[in-house]
Formats: sequence, C-alpha cells, structure tokens
Amino acid sequence: MKTRLTAAGAALLALLVAVLAFGQPARAAAGFSVAGGKLYDANGTEFIMRGVNHAHTWYPQQTRSFADVKALGANTVRVVLSNGDRWTRNTNADVANVIATCKANRLICVLEVHDTTGYGEQSGAITLDRAVDYWLSLADVLVGQEKYVLVNIGNEPYGNQNYGSWATDNANAIKRLRAGGLTHTIMVDAPNWGQDWSFTMRDNAASVFAADPARNTVFSIHMYGVFDTAAEISDYLGRFRAAGLPIVVGEFGFNHSDGDPDEDTILAYSQANGIGWLGWSWSGNGGGVEYLDLATNFNPASLTTWGQRLFNGANGIRLTAREASVFALPPPPTTAPPTTPPPTTAPPTTPPPTTAPPTTPPPAGGCTATYTVTNQWQGGFQGEVRVSAGATAITGWTTRWTLANGQSVTQSWNAALTSSGSAVTARNLEYNGRLAAGASISFGFLGGWTGSNPAPQVSCTAS
Repeated sequence: MKTRLTAAGAALLALLVAVLAFGQPARAAAGFSVAGGKLYDANGTEFIMRGVNHAHTWYPQQTRSFADVKALGANTVRVVLSNGDRWTRNTNADVANVIATCKANRLICVLEVHDTTGYGEQSGAITLDRAVDYWLSLADVLVGQEKYVLVNIGNEPYGNQNYGSWATDNANAIKRLRAGGLTHTIMVDAPNWGQDWSFTMRDNAASVFAADPARNTVFSIHMYGVFDTAAEISDYLGRFRAAGLPIVVGEFGFNHSDGDPDEDTILAYSQANGIGWLGWSWSGNGGGVEYLDLATNFNPASLTTWGQRLFNGANGIRLTAREASVFALPPPPTTAPPTTPPPTTAPPTTPPPTTAPPTTPPPAGGCTATYTVTNQWQGGFQGEVRVSAGATAITGWTTRWTLANGQSVTQSWNAALTSSGSAVTARNLEYNGRLAAGASISFGFLGGWTGSNPAPQVSCTAS
C-alpha cells in the first residue's frame, strides 16, 4: 500500500512538546547512546551508520561477507537473525560468533529478529513480546558488547493491518529489555512493513522514546515504494530531526515491487543531515526481488548495478563512511572466533607471520606501523596496518612498504593508498591524521598474491 505524505503540524508539535518535556540525558560511556537526536559511540563520538543488511540466518555459511562489506568501506552491518519460530533459531553460540566476526572486521553490529515481519497480516509472524523473549535468552552473549552491538527488537513488526498497538507494544518491549538488564541502544522498526505510510511511528515516536528509562532508542524507517519522491523523503526524515528524535533508514533499495524509491535523495538528504542508513541487502535475495542484491552470489568482485551505486556512487559508502572511533583503540580480545569455514571457492591457507613490531620506540613526535594479514585465501588476502603515535601527538602520518613478487594491492579504506610498481604509500585521510601521544589508528586493504604472501616491514613518518 502507498500513501502520499501530507502536512501534519499538530503531530509535529506534539513530538516537539514531548521531547522538550523529558529532555535528553547525558551520554553514557559503557556503549552507544543517544542525545539530541544523534547517536554516539562509547567514546562520545557521533556515529553515522553507513552499511548494509546481511541475511545471516538464511546463509549462515557466508561469514566471509562481513570482511567483504568492510573491505568495500562499510562501517555497520545489520544482521538478520531468527528466534526459531519461522526459521532455524540462531543459537547463543552463533550470535556470539556473529558479534566476534563484526568486531574482528571493525564493524558495528545491528542485530534484528526477522520473525516479527508483517505481524497481524503475515501468517506465522510473531509478536514483539516473543522477540523480547529471544533477546533476553541471549543476555549472556549480549551483555558486555554494548560498544559494538545495537539491538533491533523486531523487523517490520506489523503489516498493513492491526498495527494500532505499535506504540504500546514497542514501549512495553523496551521496558522488558531494560528490566532484563540490556543497556544497549535499542532500535525499533516502523509498522506497515517498515514504511509507516500510516505515520504511526512518526506520530508516536516521542512517547516510545520517553518509555525507555535509558532514553537510548533509535527509530528505523524502511524506504521502498512509499518513498518515491524527494518531498516525501525530506518531509518524513525532517520531522524526526525537528523533534530531536534519532532516525535511521534501516532498509532501502533502488527499486521495489511497490514502486521506485528515490535512492538518490535518500543518500543525499542523509549525508547532508547526518542520518545513518543501511542498504538492503548484501546478497541472496529471492521471491522476485533478486534485483536488490548488492553483490552477485556473495562475490564482492561482482557488484550489481545497485551495489555499484550504494558502495561507489555519489554519497555512497566509500565516500561517506567513517569507522566507529571505538576501533581506534586496540580491540578487546574476542571470545569465540568464527567457526564457519569460508566458501569452498576460497579455501584457507596457512597464514603468514603477522610481522615484526618495531624493536625501538618511536621518537617524540614520530610514529610506528605494524602490518597484519587478517584474512587469507588462495590468491587473495585482507591486510591491516596499525599506525601508533610516539611520545607526543602527531597531526598526520605516511606509511610505506615494498610488495614482494606476485603481491598486489587492489582496494583500501581509511587511508589514501597509492602504489608505483612494488612501492606502496598510504597516507592519512582528513579525519584520522591527528593522534594523541600513544594513540593508534588502523587502515585496511585487499590484495592479491601468487607463490607466497610474506609480510613486509612498514615504515612510518609523522608530521
């Protein structure tokens, strides 16, 4: 169903009054938090999602997808899970593995239960209350991950019928999660298959936000055929901005069976106004919407038209994504590393050494760099270089290394990387050159190899 957006001054006024009435809390340091309609990470740095959705519950063997979307520049992945009512339950061990994989690839993880999709209209769909049962059963793997994980209670929790209890049900779900000890930022989806053509979420968002004792809730709108004009997109998102309520575009596409969404405006408006978004979806779509695959057969080297637009186009991921600042510090140890083997087309090989840390400390104002192979398969690999400032702060850095015969670098992120023959140079970008004394930052890249894949020595020059 599709409805045009119209003016709703009274509803907007109600949103403003409600927000002003309960105010905004100070930001917490334990994990993500919300203040003034914006999302902040555990360091108090504003975080704007730029990423994709990944259908993990239907393709649990595709764990390499996390590294692939990171390599293309994403800073967030929204992960489809099931509580077991409609699809096979993602176990506690599996969810712990997903979180560990996100962290290993320096991605923020938004976890969602998909079994709620279309409740009230879709046969077999479950209630939000049932989804909360699942989240509470995962407490042992969620608690302690607040810096890296957001909990999206349930995907598109109502269809186009019987959605009148959306506000009450979400408020109650949030209260249960808080009473159960989950302090993560919570994300709630709109009704009407996520598109809120009835404005139920828009007009009741303030009351749901106020129901969260932590005031740490983000709202998610899904933009498909209902949002096919610039006016509709800017009006809907603009009302949340004006009300000081946090909003992200949790799903959207470049085409859909219900109409042609205006993806250019979604991307441009979001970039201009600091709004996060997550494109649908990495790969594996069926049921007539295969055109929404960003990559063909989970292959990052085979992006579709939609994938090229989202990753490489104007206002896309490569040009706008910024890694969460919590990854600028050495990541904490992960409990369970990924256990699912990579696809058989890329069998794992014995990894090379992760190279030699510097044997002498950097001079004051200087820097050092270490090179690590984070993932490897036949003919290809993913690498990371960590740059560390010396005894005093620096304002910029340049790293250099020499490739061995048969090695190449094909893509990079979080650095301006160039190569000339076997010589590789990587310099800081505008946002990650300044490092306090002793602080570190990392950048990554994809490469190829033949014969062997030795780890080179990396030099670092500070400015």
